[in-house]
Amino acid sequence: MKRILIPAGGALMATGLLAAGLAGTAQADSDIAKDPMATSAANAKAIVDYWAESNGAALKAATESNVWDKADVAKLQSKGGYSSDTKPGSTAPIGEEKKTTAKVQNVNLPKTIGKVFFVNSKGEKKWCSATSIQSKYRNLVATAGHCVYDTAANSDVMSKWVFVPGYYQGRAPWGIYVGKQAFTHYDFDVYEDYDRDYAFVTVYNGVSITASRVNSKQVLKSEYDAYEGKKEVKSTELKDIPGGKTAEQQYLEGLDKYGPNGGFRAENVTTKEAAGGNFKDSVATTDEVEVTELQWTNAPKASEDPKQWKNGDQGATKLTPLTEAEYKKLLDEKAAGKVKGKVFKDDRGDYWLKQFYLIQWYKVTKSTKYFHDSFFIFTGGDITVKDAGRLGDNVGGQGFAWNQPTGKYVRVFGYPAAPHPDGNKAYTGITPKWCYGKTSGKLVGSAAKKIEEHVALKCAMTEGADGGPWLYKYSNAKRLGYVNGVTSTFNDQDGNGRVDYISSPYFDGETNVVYKAAATVWSGKVV
Repeated sequence: MKRILIPAGGALMATGLLAAGLAGTAQADSDIAKDPMATSAANAKAIVDYWAESNGAALKAATESNVWDKADVAKLQSKGGYSSDTKPGSTAPIGEEKKTTAKVQNVNLPKTIGKVFFVNSKGEKKWCSATSIQSKYRNLVATAGHCVYDTAANSDVMSKWVFVPGYYQGRAPWGIYVGKQAFTHYDFDVYEDYDRDYAFVTVYNGVSITASRVNSKQVLKSEYDAYEGKKEVKSTELKDIPGGKTAEQQYLEGLDKYGPNGGFRAENVTTKEAAGGNFKDSVATTDEVEVTELQWTNAPKASEDPKQWKNGDQGATKLTPLTEAEYKKLLDEKAAGKVKGKVFKDDRGDYWLKQFYLIQWYKVTKSTKYFHDSFFIFTGGDITVKDAGRLGDNVGGQGFAWNQPTGKYVRVFGYPAAPHPDGNKAYTGITPKWCYGKTSGKLVGSAAKKIEEHVALKCAMTEGADGGPWLYKYSNAKRLGYVNGVTSTFNDQDGNGRVDYISSPYFDGETNVVYKAAATVWSGKVV
């Protein structure tokens, strides 16, 4: 257990266990930092409106958290065994207070997990992963501390913080739950100590919002471009009016009257028509008809004189360099018959795509067409707002465990979305993913954020999964377990530019003190 103390001289230092003479109640009090979020039901309602309006446009616009950059994705270093500050303990999940755990093999996603959405100090809409957890009033969410407290700006809690269990593409099947009060460890809140990168947030009752109809209105292009909700463009081609104005005249008048925001535009159109190979009346192109290497090899070689070219003669080839990830993807598409070119690795270990083309003659006609675009935005209609009830009553809540031995099997859940440091993007963030394995037997540290006491797990999930629960003794049948960690860091142990390990703070007795303080606080309703 690491503690950050302020000695008489005022300088910060990291120590081991507290001196034996320090009273236990004083230690417990110093462990907890409480930060208000939505301080009233009216504030909470305004936050729900912000995320839910325009069919969840703000939720859809959010991107994964970005606390970690490429320089932070480093190797973990072993720091030795853990030291329990109290006896191991656990709190049962909701509904399992007096039940035993059954053993099954199927992997079922828990109903308790979802995304927390917030606006950071830069005004960016972001998300992390989180879970509902057991509490007296069934109103508690567990996530990473950096998904609650804005360490980048050294400011207060994130703005407009909500939890959406079961989130999927703008939909909140069990409602939106607004954060009321955040409980973090004092060392994280004050000193940004990532060995305490966990948080427990009380939330108001959920709010469900339904729209019985949707209104639309026509706007200028500038307003359309700025709008983040549902919108669409309807295009109409301007035609010459017999005995009246031409399409060009209509376009010029509209442009003069409404300017660039009016939606009047001209479009140069090139029409190609297959021709028989008459050089005088046609234009030859060698990049339109892609064929396989075998078809190209068997085709007649083209003459050096373009005037002698014929349809079906050998055309040009194109060589494109590939990354290893692109190479592997194209190999799979080649095997599925979706790629005609040659996908190969040369003697130097470089990856390439070679494409083959046959000459095709075209008659080319160029013209200008004129259009008028009408811009529409959709603005919510008749909206019904209802109380969705308590979080734990709707989705359940995971148990909580602390001071457990390391080297135990856990199942980790989250919504990864960020690309690996090498640029490979394996995840979308749309659906939750999971990892399973045995945690490191020893505590680990990282140069990033000066971490000294984390637990590691072999897992390739990337950012967006941070804050997701590490569930100990997870029952696939009941979809319940014990939160014994939350994803904090992403690491590259073999140095190949891919995340292959994640880590969590070690949950000890001080974590339990913070959890217990949050688990007994009532929050109330929004509507």
